[in-house]
Order: sequence, then structure tokens, then C-alpha cells
Amino acid sequence: MSEAKLLKTIKLASMEGGIITISKMVHPYGESSKPVVSIGVSLKGGEPDWKVHIPYENIDELISALVEAKNNG
Repeated sequence: MSEAKLLKTIKLASMEGGIITISKMVHPYGESSKPVVSIGVSLKGGEPDWKVHIPYENIDELISALVEAKNNG
């Protein structure tokens, strides 16, 4: 069974009341699955409208790509 631990909530800049949630999920796809970071976006608060699960092994590359996107935005 999957367990989620909320790590951070961020106000969504483009939507009043919107939030981004960052959570750690243990066993997201069953007992033998590895933990992931779950990033959720809620346009009005509450449960996320969208989620993405990022394996811990991909976090550094994701951060690098986000920094690159920020610098080129």
C-alpha cells in the first residue's frame, strides 16, 4: 500500500488559491516499488488536478532541466 508524506506546499503563482504539493510516496505501485517524489498541482486548492511521480534517481537531472528552463524563460 502506498504511503504519502507531504514535504512542501507552494502557492501557484498563476492561479489564486492554486497550490503545488511536493510529497514522498513510499511503495507507490505496490510493495516492491521504489519511493518517488509526487508533484501535484491543484488549481483551486485541495486534491491535485494533475500529478507526476519522479523516481529519486531522476531528481538531479530534473532540477538541472528546471534551472535551465528558468534561465531560458
